[in-house]
Amino acid sequence: MKTAEDIYDEYKIMPSLQLHQLRVAAVGKLICESFKEAVDQRTVVSACLFHDMGNILKFDLAVFPEFLEPQGLSYWQSVKADYEKKYGTDQHAATLQIARELGLSDFTITCIDAVAFSKAEKTLAEGSWEEKICEYADTRVGPRGVLPMVERLEEGRKRYLDRQVKTGVNVPQDRFDQLLEVERKMEQQIFSHASVRPEAIIDESIDPMIRELRNYPVDET
Repeated sequence: MKTAEDIYDEYKIMPSLQLHQLRVAAVGKLICESFKEAVDQRTVVSACLFHDMGNILKFDLAVFPEFLEPQGLSYWQSVKADYEKKYGTDQHAATLQIARELGLSDFTITCIDAVAFSKAEKTLAEGSWEEKICEYADTRVGPRGVLPMVERLEEGRKRYLDRQVKTGVNVPQDRFDQLLEVERKMEQQIFSHASVRPEAIIDESIDPMIRELRNYPVDET
């Protein structure tokens, strides 16, 4: 049986992206372990471990040059080109295709699909606990570690605005604020059923899980 790390190596996932997915999975696992309602922890962990597998497709590789080491820029440009050739240019669609290649369950893929800021309203209104926990866990992890939810989303917005300058695409501030309020409600809803508190979710509380999750066995059908 393959481990998460085996799969990251097979798909040439950047070390920084591996660590992001591991951190999100650790946040999800920590919440599940303290959750007072029935929840499928294995689905949450599996979905979080592979929720961004296609994200190299959206990366501006010049933004975090330190994340390109030790292989270097040309190596990751080549990997990105290979992804575009195989999966196209939509990172979310690529992630879902990879999840299917891995033989992940339909429910796990549904949870991966829910990890999207733009889908927060639907997830809050209709999503399972597993979908909500996966989406929330992703809102807690920035490029360099765990952050409070609002700080993480504001940091992500700043990077997104920088990309908008280059692409000419515009997302209104009021739409961002609307989705941020939805995410706040989701946080309140989740933690009304959990014994752990949001402020207790920090790097120090999840770091011990990272090595364990690298070796997490992945059931493939």
